[in-house]
Amino acid sequence: MSFRPDQPFNDLPPLPPAQDIETKAVLKACIEARAALAELRVSGQLIPNQAVLINSIPLLEAQASSEIENIVTTSDRLFRFANDAQGQADPATREALRYRTALHRGFGMLNQRPLSTAIAVEVCRTIKGVDLDIRNTPGTALVNDATGAVIYTPPEGADLLRSKLANWERYIHEVEETDPLIRLAVMHYQFEAIHPFADGNGRTGRVLNLLYLVDKKLLDIPVLYLSRHIIQNKATYYRYLLEVTTSGSWTQWVLFMLEAIRTTAQWTTARIGAIRDLLEQTADRMRQNLPKIYSRELAELIFVNPYCRISDLVDSGVAKRQTAAVYLKALTSEGFLHEAKAGRENLYINPALLALLSDRGQSTA
Repeated sequence: MSFRPDQPFNDLPPLPPAQDIETKAVLKACIEARAALAELRVSGQLIPNQAVLINSIPLLEAQASSEIENIVTTSDRLFRFANDAQGQADPATREALRYRTALHRGFGMLNQRPLSTAIAVEVCRTIKGVDLDIRNTPGTALVNDATGAVIYTPPEGADLLRSKLANWERYIHEVEETDPLIRLAVMHYQFEAIHPFADGNGRTGRVLNLLYLVDKKLLDIPVLYLSRHIIQNKATYYRYLLEVTTSGSWTQWVLFMLEAIRTTAQWTTARIGAIRDLLEQTADRMRQNLPKIYSRELAELIFVNPYCRISDLVDSGVAKRQTAAVYLKALTSEGFLHEAKAGRENLYINPALLALLSDRGQSTA
């Protein structure tokens, strides 16, 4: 294959890779990653209200995946504006929230079809908030932020891109003799190398990673915080991606992705365990301190989002509006929640849960 960074890489080789990438080291790492994922899947099943997880871990993933593209917000702002119908959030927070929405939308689409180019298009449209399709305009190039030098020019032409994406789809679903986690690493490289959209490819590819794990029944819901490892090793991530292109260095790339799956699965499992423990402690204290208003549904609701509104209690059927306000005031007076003004409405913050979810840097694996 001939590669020049300033020329469209129309000769991007099809999948599967020509070389055997299932080395001893890769297979050993694969077993460890599979074990960590299996443990994560079980831990997720131990929380009866799946909304507690689907509303929290994906927001952390959205924050980190967006930060990889230099779209920077905080987990606090993401949780604050997670259900913000008034559009008060800053542009970076709104863009990161669209990533969360794209993950949810793609997850829903898996009920109708396996992972596909069509799902990739819908995910990217949601992330970018525009009605886009496979790019057809030339001139797309990836540059080094520091030097401005072109480091990669992806293939050009919508027909060629669709052909390469069709090959990508077949590899995902038909090469079953290769372990799904190895295929995930390969498919992620190939998607980024095809670079099918004018913008949003990195985030779309990282959403597809999580959807793929659900599609292959390795997770029930997309709660792996995979971008945590990538943001912590951003330079290595991009270097290994490029080295597959320039020198066919598949092994180090696959090992990197398997390590990302293993460590983030362990981190996410530990964090889910901590959420479950905190929820149980909170429910026990509520039952003792506020027996007149206690219900399991109320205890779980203040864990669905660290920022709770009166409307959340009403919408979930826990209480009517006036009673909901009484409940939240009582939880505040007992120290379960903190009250804060947000425009004309009150927010009720679960500080212990927010602290738990905001602590990205501390490893519990």
